[in-house]
Amino acid sequence: MSIRAAIVGYGNLGRSVEENIKRQSDFELVGIFSRRAELDTDTPVFPVADIDSYADQVDVLFLCVGSATDIPEQATAFAANFTTVDTYDNHKHIPAHYAAMEEASFAAGNVAIVSTGWDPGLFSLNRTIASSLFPEGQQNTFWGKGVSQGHSDALRRIEGVTRAVQYTIPRDEAIESARSGNGQDITGHNAHLRQCWIVADPADHDRIENEIRTMPDYFVGYEVEVHFISEEEFEANHQGLPHGGHVITSGDLGGTHNAVEFTLNLESNPAFTAAVQVAYGRAAYRLHEAGQAGAFTVLEVPPYLLAPESLEELLARDV
Repeated sequence: MSIRAAIVGYGNLGRSVEENIKRQSDFELVGIFSRRAELDTDTPVFPVADIDSYADQVDVLFLCVGSATDIPEQATAFAANFTTVDTYDNHKHIPAHYAAMEEASFAAGNVAIVSTGWDPGLFSLNRTIASSLFPEGQQNTFWGKGVSQGHSDALRRIEGVTRAVQYTIPRDEAIESARSGNGQDITGHNAHLRQCWIVADPADHDRIENEIRTMPDYFVGYEVEVHFISEEEFEANHQGLPHGGHVITSGDLGGTHNAVEFTLNLESNPAFTAAVQVAYGRAAYRLHEAGQAGAFTVLEVPPYLLAPESLEELLARDV
């Protein structure tokens, strides 16, 4: 039986989830729910206002809306009627989001897997596993160079911003210090530059820049560059969506220096994030079919549930 899937939201992530699902042999894409009446897709499109009436036709609902405001405001309502998977990426507020989704999904008998993707997500798993190996380990996470979808979305929500992208750029010297076991003074703030490229009316530049630099959770505490450019320059130079990063963990074992490094080099951030989200959609379906309910993070989901193969096949191949 195919997993009947649907998507809420049709930006970069939603389009990437759509493409990924269509390549999976165990998924069936029921439709896309959107506030827009028409989308450039051959997948059926339904009004998001009518979504609750489709609850019995959808096994897993992929939430592909923004983390800045949409997920906090909308996700619990979706979880009350559907098993959901989201990519909420505001690290500071994930515990509160997890608690809210636990309450909504458990009461409805649904599963909600939250904060999938690569960070939070795969990086979260690696941080947990690698830090467990060293009694007194040193761990550092670096993001980029690449486009942060969450931060770019936050920029675009500022009044007067026509187009925007934000690149996160790690400092090479900080990465090398972490690899050598000297990363104790490195923080996410002092190891990265956040570079913003904005299209907006010149009359709004000062206000917009002030809103960026004072935006809590996203830009406060970082070195931030704000560049205002023309529509033409934005179109020519800022259309790609690369990203990546490193989790570096090191420590002494038996008097020797050892390090574990997990690295991602992504040509398309949304395509890779979508791939992780869809894999966790498979897990969400299996958890729900097994009678589970409530919220889960990637730390709580057994890895074998992500794979299209059975556990028996995985044991024969990988163990």
